[in-house]
Amino acid sequence: MDPKERDTAASPSRPTGRREASAASGGSREGAPTGFTPGGGGAGDSPSGKVSGKRILVVGLGKSGIAAARLLMREGARVVLNDRRTDVEGLEPLVALGAEAQLGHHDEALFTSVDAVVLSPGVPPLPAVDAADAAGVPVWSEIELGALFLRGCTVVGITGTNGKSTVTSLLGAMAAKTGRPTFVGGNLGIPFVDVVGTDAAGPEGFVVVELSSFQLERVETFRAHVALLLNVTEDHLDRYDGMAAYAAAKGRIFHGQRKEDHAIVPAGDELCASLARAGAAKLHRYAGFVSGEESPKPEVFVDGDALCDTKSGLRFPIAELKIRGGHNLANAASAMLAARLAGIGQDAIVETLRTFGGLPHRMFFVRERGGVRFYDDSKATNVGATVAALEGFATDPGFTGKVVLLAGGKDKGGSYAPMVESLRRVGREVVTLGEAAPLIEAALGDVPFQRASDFDDAVTRAAQIARPGDAVVLAPACSSFDMFRSYAERGERFQRAVLALPEVG
Repeated sequence: MDPKERDTAASPSRPTGRREASAASGGSREGAPTGFTPGGGGAGDSPSGKVSGKRILVVGLGKSGIAAARLLMREGARVVLNDRRTDVEGLEPLVALGAEAQLGHHDEALFTSVDAVVLSPGVPPLPAVDAADAAGVPVWSEIELGALFLRGCTVVGITGTNGKSTVTSLLGAMAAKTGRPTFVGGNLGIPFVDVVGTDAAGPEGFVVVELSSFQLERVETFRAHVALLLNVTEDHLDRYDGMAAYAAAKGRIFHGQRKEDHAIVPAGDELCASLARAGAAKLHRYAGFVSGEESPKPEVFVDGDALCDTKSGLRFPIAELKIRGGHNLANAASAMLAARLAGIGQDAIVETLRTFGGLPHRMFFVRERGGVRFYDDSKATNVGATVAALEGFATDPGFTGKVVLLAGGKDKGGSYAPMVESLRRVGREVVTLGEAAPLIEAALGDVPFQRASDFDDAVTRAAQIARPGDAVVLAPACSSFDMFRSYAERGERFQRAVLALPEVG
């Protein structure tokens, strides 16, 4: 899980303060999804009227908060900037335009005196937010704020514990290949509110947005015409009051959907299906494996050597995918299904699947040395992502070796036991490191391991353990904050260490 997903807890029922193109490629409006009229969630006739002249408090002045404040000021709001920090970059232009800054504290009197509160996704639980709720002050997420200003675009939302950045990027590339204006962002990096005022927010546009659980907690009118929930596994239990609260936050992606919209979940995942059924949209399923006797059957699944869409008839040869592993078959299947439902034509889908090479630090191929391949999957910041990485090798017919896993970092409060079965099947040995090393070792049972003294030592040990045909994989199952500022910095350090290893023989 991306470390930018750091926010508040939610109750299972309600968020609280605690918390590019041709017609064949879908380039014309004839390629729009059937069964619904594209539009933004809850924009109404005059979205500016919801904020113009109003005193609105923006809490949390990171990238999303600053972007939200810019939008509000552009739309005529009287903005108050609030952060517990006193030294915040990027405020000067906003203050020069008339924004008020109240820093270093979260005063309940302030939160209850404004017309609305906008929370950035990094805001922790605050008594002041509870006070605003109790006083009837509207509390919006940055996602909810942005949704007010969408103007008839097709919105595709993606969430899940793992895989959402890859699927968001795949779908964004597919949408862009239609030649229609396309925005790709959200938790992926670009604040969602930055779509406001662009062509992508208008009737010809596609908006493809990755959504974290924290971003979803405060959505009410946000509407995804096509919504994907890829999976829900243990994560952020250091922030949530149990798995049910975390799952409920993820499930809010379906909250604003209507009966003409589409909800997508993996076949056989009853938890995801139950969350989708709480909304009004039509339910669709996909599978990154050979479909058996599932009922109802998935619409997109593995059929022999191809990914098959039973509704459109599209068959895409698995051998032509540049992204590898069983988990990426599931990612590709979900993107195929969502693209078709969003009105993206087969040309755009096929070209993207054939050329998309993956994302940095997400099973990124670094080097082959002495018959051993090294992969950077530093984005695997939870156990579910690490299991998916291991299972990707276990289910890859082209991989016949074993995996040497580098795991460890800052513990996030879950169990490491789910890794054991996959390690027994495909693992050779685990190299542990960081604060969580003892916890991981205690869960491994009969899986061999050795502890590294530092990060470079971990890479050296892994290279020594691996045999020709093996893969050395950094998939830590932990956040990076014990040794690094981000999973990206950790991945870059791994790549440098791997490239520094001397050639063999």
